Amino acid sequence: MRLSLACFAKPILHGYFRSSCSWRVRIAFALKGVEYDQLPVNLIKDGGQQLTEEYKALNPMQQVPAVEIDGTTLSQSLAVIQYIDETRPGPRLLPADPKARAQVRMISDLIASGIQPLQNLYVIQKIGAEKMQWSQHFIDRGFQALEPILKQTAGKYCVGDEISMADICLVPQVYNAERFKVDVGKYPTIKRLNEALLEIEAFQVSHPSRQPDTPDDLRA
Repeated sequence: MRLSLACFAKPILHGYFRSSCSWRVRIAFALKGVEYDQLPVNLIKDGGQQLTEEYKALNPMQQVPAVEIDGTTLSQSLAVIQYIDETRPGPRLLPADPKARAQVRMISDLIASGIQPLQNLYVIQKIGAEKMQWSQHFIDRGFQALEPILKQTAGKYCVGDEISMADICLVPQVYNAERFKVDVGKYPTIKRLNEALLEIEAFQVSHPSRQPDTPDDLRA
């Protein structure tokens, strides 16, 4: 069987230091021990580098991340994470048990589809002066649903005692909540899980404060 040279090349992550979706992919790579290169896409500079024709050819949605991997380009962070999980050795990011796997996907989708897009940069730019109140409202609304679900599914982590894609989605969302001044203390399960996950190296090295494009005043 002939293998393309692209299969041996390092993946390339086109992302932004503070993007939740980019951070998810960085966590997945770190958990799997996959080396990759980063090509930052500044969502603010020059009106947004994601809006260039060059980047549009890479990701027609003009969002981050886009990941060049194994000779193809993938976007949408959950699809990227699942591809990494299915093609790379290391700890499973989705459980083998069908019920646990469904719970991981449920929590991941709740965050990635039901909470995060409503504070996406493009959305809050359209909202304008009310962006803080808007973001707080929809994060609180999402966390009010997420907290009782996690009370049922969580062990040490979001679903049982193994790190999964659900945890990968949770930590960036809590970071966003804190950025928009949401009182995370109202959600004790979310708060506990986030604190436990931030002790893990994969979540630390992928943190927005430690990326190549992190501004100096935000660097840890």
